[in-house]
Amino acid sequence: MNATLAAFYPAHLAAVRRHADEALATGGCDHLLVAAGTPLGKFLDDQDYPYVASPHFKYWLPLTTAPGSWVVHTPGAKPKLVFVQPNDYWNVVPQTPSGYWVEHFDIVVVRSAAEALAQLPKGHNAIIAPDAAAGSVGLNPSPVLDYLHWQRSFKTPYELALMREANRIGTRAHRAAAAAFRAGKSEFDIHLAYLATARQTDAELPYGNIVALNEHGATLHYMTFDRTPPATHRSFLIDAGASCAGYAADITRTYAAPDAGEFQALIDRMDAAQQGFVAKVRTGQNYTALHLHAHHVIAEVLREHGFIRMNAESAVESGVTAAFLPHGLGHQIGAQVHDVAGFQVDEHGGRIEPPTGHPALRQTRTLAPGMVTTVEPGLYFIDMLLAKLREQPVAADIDWAKVDHFRQFGGIRIEDDVVCTEDAPENLTRDAFALAG
Repeated sequence: MNATLAAFYPAHLAAVRRHADEALATGGCDHLLVAAGTPLGKFLDDQDYPYVASPHFKYWLPLTTAPGSWVVHTPGAKPKLVFVQPNDYWNVVPQTPSGYWVEHFDIVVVRSAAEALAQLPKGHNAIIAPDAAAGSVGLNPSPVLDYLHWQRSFKTPYELALMREANRIGTRAHRAAAAAFRAGKSEFDIHLAYLATARQTDAELPYGNIVALNEHGATLHYMTFDRTPPATHRSFLIDAGASCAGYAADITRTYAAPDAGEFQALIDRMDAAQQGFVAKVRTGQNYTALHLHAHHVIAEVLREHGFIRMNAESAVESGVTAAFLPHGLGHQIGAQVHDVAGFQVDEHGGRIEPPTGHPALRQTRTLAPGMVTTVEPGLYFIDMLLAKLREQPVAADIDWAKVDHFRQFGGIRIEDDVVCTEDAPENLTRDAFALAG
């Protein structure tokens, strides 16, 4: 893996530097200062929340445990890393940087965040930081951020290599979680099996795991982790990822118990639909149009399985499908799980709003080579949304007895990470599952 990364990294860094030059020119700035960020302190305590490096910092180099550090870029000069390595006996001190990337930076080691600030150049700076540690002047200027966010949408071969590895880690852990479900384990124990196989802590994962048994699958971000197994294991929805050098995998699968009957058939139908959506991740595909297409397909699934007695067009226009699929079809992914610029018009900013009735859609752009998107259709039986649907005139065209029977399964979500290429899409997640055997 390191040999692959070492081969790809120089071209990646050259692209990052070029984008930084262009962003600085757009913003009329002399230097780009990128903060790694610092841990967020807990209120009225001397402890911190788990540290997460800034995505802009991770974009430059594979360093995820460097709080207080900075990357300094000046056009025409070798990039500089101001690395904070404190004298500390309370906490583990970050190791001196090493590896395939260090030769590409001038590295200055300091002992405190304050000393790091003293190393930053003066002038008209563009400061990319989560707070005002370096002062408010030049902090996160929109012209610079908009340009950088737009460029971050297109992943380099180096970034794709990291995301392939994150998917390989995640799929191995997903297989362990599925085995734990089949063994009758609790949500908490399934989660522990996932962590043990991924060999990543909760804080190292790109987001909190969703491990939902039975009706808990109807809560989109269910993170309670019941310690006691349910009396009967009927269904299992797991939305869980993994990280590689700060780059994310975001994977969801849904499983049925052997005696779940039609619920397994519904999963199979949704899996086929999801793969159809993945096949449309092509250059020139507008993601809003793909999202709306997905709603029409989900309407057909509902009709085929006897949940509704109306055509797809009516089900979408009346909001019926939105009650069963209330979230967007997917989002961009990379150094952040919900990566930047999903709504952006171009490198100068702007916003393309989601369509009326679909406020949870997280990207509205047209796909282009190098973009990586999740594709995650769902079909859920959510009490609150179903109660509202019962009050609508279209309720007469819904088989409520069947809907009520399926409430015990919670819902279905299937999610892959997919690369838009010049040709057929690359499905990072399915490829990783195939390698896992």
